[in-house]
Amino acid sequence: MITRRDALKITGLALGTAALLPSFSLEALAQSADTAALMQPGPLGDVWLGPADAKVTIIEYASMTCSHCAHFHATTWPVLKERYIDTGKVRFTLREFPLDPLATAAFMLARCDGDAKYYPITDLLFDQQPNWAFVRKPQSPVDALEQLLRQAGFSKEKFEACLKDQKTYAAINAVKTRGLETLKVESTPTFFINGEKRAGALSIEEMEKIIKPILGA
Repeated sequence: MITRRDALKITGLALGTAALLPSFSLEALAQSADTAALMQPGPLGDVWLGPADAKVTIIEYASMTCSHCAHFHATTWPVLKERYIDTGKVRFTLREFPLDPLATAAFMLARCDGDAKYYPITDLLFDQQPNWAFVRKPQSPVDALEQLLRQAGFSKEKFEACLKDQKTYAAINAVKTRGLETLKVESTPTFFINGEKRAGALSIEEMEKIIKPILGA
């Protein structure tokens, strides 16, 4: 659990927002989303992978402390990226939907070094999630996060400065609020695949059942 000291260290503000229900079902629940509303980026912009003219667009809403999201990024994501994103068939972006203050902090750090470092840092944090998001006392999650980010070149000063950036903090929460209120995101991970809403940590087989017909494969 994140302590009050950790919460204050993250932003200097009270960050006690109620956590939403985590994703618990792998069954895809398809719904439609308004395309214009869906494609509107947040204040920090979207970090896209893949060409703008790809036939398939995937938008993922995730929380850095969500174990289902980490499972997706450990299993489905590498195959999806290799087969479809790197080959120009799919365009992908990861949007922030933090379920707790620690996840907000993790996204703030991922955004701190610009777009080029966004995916290297989110990949690192998902891969190492048990080592920072679920540590036991006496070590605090924020201290564990600081140690991990040293691998990405973060000094103590840079780490603390990133977590005090109120503009980034507000922007990340704006993305979450809009996802919740406008796009009706209720759990993580949630995917929008060419506008269709799919909830749950989709396997590569489930993902391919959706995207292959669009690609004509």
